[in-house]
Amino acid sequence: MIKAAIFDIDGTLVDSVDIHAKCWQEAFRDFDVDATFDEIRTQIGKGGDQLMPEFLSKDQLDRIGKDLEEHRSKIFKDKYMHQIRPFAQVRELFARIKKDGVKIAVGSSAKKDEVDYYLDLVGVTDLVDVTASSEDADKSKPHPDIFEAVLGKLHIAAADALVVGDSPYDAEAAKRAGIIAYGVLCGGFWAEDLQKAGAKQIYGGPAEMLEKYDQIKWSEDQKNEAEEKMAFERMTESRH
Repeated sequence: MIKAAIFDIDGTLVDSVDIHAKCWQEAFRDFDVDATFDEIRTQIGKGGDQLMPEFLSKDQLDRIGKDLEEHRSKIFKDKYMHQIRPFAQVRELFARIKKDGVKIAVGSSAKKDEVDYYLDLVGVTDLVDVTASSEDADKSKPHPDIFEAVLGKLHIAAADALVVGDSPYDAEAAKRAGIIAYGVLCGGFWAEDLQKAGAKQIYGGPAEMLEKYDQIKWSEDQKNEAEEKMAFERMTESRH
């Protein structure tokens, strides 16, 4: 049995991917950066530090990157945040996990105040043991920093955790941290993309995970796979 389940938030617990894409598109437009909604949407799940370089040159990042990200944050809070809605049965899923003595964490590329807002919106603040946000990481997803921060706060090994997320960047970040990842489709990413990024199982969303709860528990094969992956990565690093 795992010791902790680590959940992404945007697109996983709340229906926010399209809203974030619209917000970024508006912010880009205000700074004369040309990017379509569809192009931006494929990058949602990354933090601003990883998303902006997909659309801005290094010179633009140096000149306007900080101001653009602050502008996006203000637009989001003033215009878009109130539109976000939680997915169904998140609290019921969390309660079921807690019943088994498993800790619950959230690891998000969002800012801490946004994470706190989301948890209150979903109604699970009292069920979450640990949170990690963009402020806890040098680099956001798909880098492993946020999930590694969660492991540090929980004082557990990667092999004792499970990540649940909607984007390929969640699965990739989990893989880099040595954590098994499950994917959910409620954020709108394709199952094939989640699997290619490393997701081991795919569910429709929190409601289906609750319905098929027994399948989200560790099997010995999964735990051994995570431990073998960590050993291989340590061996590879020692050769460089």
